[in-house]
Amino acid sequence: MKLAIMQPYFFPYIGYFQLINSVDKFIVYDDVTFIKQGWINRNNILLNRKPHLFTVPLESASSFNFIKDTRLNQKFYSTWAEKFTKTLEQNYKRAPLLNATMTLVEEVLSTPTDTVSGLALKSLTLISDYLGINTEIIPSSVSYGNTHLKGQARVLDICKQEHALHYINPIGGQELYSKGDFLEHGLKLNFIKPNASTYRQFDNDEFVPWLSIIDVLMFNDRKVVRQMLEDYELI
Repeated sequence: MKLAIMQPYFFPYIGYFQLINSVDKFIVYDDVTFIKQGWINRNNILLNRKPHLFTVPLESASSFNFIKDTRLNQKFYSTWAEKFTKTLEQNYKRAPLLNATMTLVEEVLSTPTDTVSGLALKSLTLISDYLGINTEIIPSSVSYGNTHLKGQARVLDICKQEHALHYINPIGGQELYSKGDFLEHGLKLNFIKPNASTYRQFDNDEFVPWLSIIDVLMFNDRKVVRQMLEDYELI
């Protein structure tokens, strides 16, 4: 069984969904500490031919709190969600898949949750369903009981509990995990390296890569995006 573990990101880039699609079970790592200036509550869309950062408003986000305990700022969330929706509609009004994509975005934004992990998880499961990704997606907080472990030790313990044989991690974790250590535990370890699949973004002369999956969905139908999900290397 192939397994991956990753913090919950809100409408992440396509590489995140490549990771989900590459495994049998995907663990959303929500009982680890929140990462400030990371990608848990923010990403980029295309605005005036350049990346534009959007950020979900949070209440007292702290690196001392678990992601699952980090709450949306209810005072500003509704206003932000409405503004974000209008920004997408205005800037992608000529995108061929605007309506289909906005239906997904609006369903996520209306998720009945007060936490960023709940909102991010909804974006992951809804987009995965839309793209026909059959991977089982579960939060780490519902099982395992091993928050006393850290780093590689905790990942190995989760793999053991799940009887996994193959662990796949984002390419950025090459300095964190040892293939030798995983082998000692009967596990194969690989790192996934996304390729920058290009597509037409309006009349842009220069392609802007690695934007939120929202941008990908605005310009490409499901069949094309499914092909993009396979455009990576395992190292």
